[in-house]
Amino acid sequence: MTDTVSGVLPDHRLRAMIDAGQITADRPVTAQQIQPASLDLRLGHVAYRVRASFLAGKGNRLSDRLTEFEMHRMDLREGAVLEKGCVYVVPLMEGLALPAGVSAVANAKSSTGRVDCLTRVITDGGTEFDRIAPGYAGPLYAEICPRSFSVLVKPGLALNQIRFRLGEAVLSDDELRARHADHPLVTGTEAAVIDDGLGFSVDLRPETGSLVGYRAKPHAGVIDLTRIAAHDIAEFWEEVRSETGRIILDPGAFYILVSQEAVTIPPDCAAEMAPYLAMVGEFRVHYAGFFDPGFGHGIPARGVLEVRCHEAPFVLEHGQVVGRLVYERMAHAPEQLYGADLASNYQGQGLKLSKHFKA
Repeated sequence: MTDTVSGVLPDHRLRAMIDAGQITADRPVTAQQIQPASLDLRLGHVAYRVRASFLAGKGNRLSDRLTEFEMHRMDLREGAVLEKGCVYVVPLMEGLALPAGVSAVANAKSSTGRVDCLTRVITDGGTEFDRIAPGYAGPLYAEICPRSFSVLVKPGLALNQIRFRLGEAVLSDDELRARHADHPLVTGTEAAVIDDGLGFSVDLRPETGSLVGYRAKPHAGVIDLTRIAAHDIAEFWEEVRSETGRIILDPGAFYILVSQEAVTIPPDCAAEMAPYLAMVGEFRVHYAGFFDPGFGHGIPARGVLEVRCHEAPFVLEHGQVVGRLVYERMAHAPEQLYGADLASNYQGQGLKLSKHFKA
């Protein structure tokens, strides 16, 4: 890679990496996998049920560590159910041969997080989940732990996505303030909260009605992740309503809520959702997620919040800051923008469940 402009690498640079063999694949990468600032990663043909979550650790191959923790393996080719509460490792179809200076970060896709399926990318020699060092060469694996629902998966299904960056890309708070003053990055609140990123709060006073979110039912059936708009909401979710602008989160329960703010990601930026400080309450917005260039650009779109309460019941109130968006500069503008040039499931969204559920 001869490019020396620092930032998140856009779609056309990803295609160049594929052509150069820096992104490898068992089956050719499809056009649908390439997003404005990330690449979807596909499940391979086998899943290993393991005793516990683990990392390969420095100097170790993950395939060698699997022999320590594997309980049994499953062929995914005809479809297989990954059971709630169990941990699986699935080799991915994609691998990497990164050039020096290019690092990567992975994340669950939006639809994966919204069904409470914890999934993280792990690598040979890895000492962190979802973080891939510059120059890494080797296979990629997905660790998958369904939390609220058992899920059916098949090879080629994308649960994770990966973003590549050259050098430093994160925008400072001063840069965010300048951009927000020029063209607002959030609307719907009196003042932007900018502190290690752009803060966003929870909406518990909807403009119409009292529906503020959904709570996962504890004994629901299987979600077939290969089927879109195929599942009845009522079979998997309870409605959460509020007339007072507050709700009480139950320990261990999983909620889908929505931000009070409408969010904009300019075409020359990407963003990542990150949890807020743990000190603000016994909960976290627990799946960080990628926001692509163009999200909410010209079409107001709010952030969907995937919330889990921890040890004690917690009163969540309207307008409480619960998370932040970390903005990064793009190395170059992408050729396609989220929502404008692509069929994007969540452009213009409000409170919205994953694409697997009927409208």
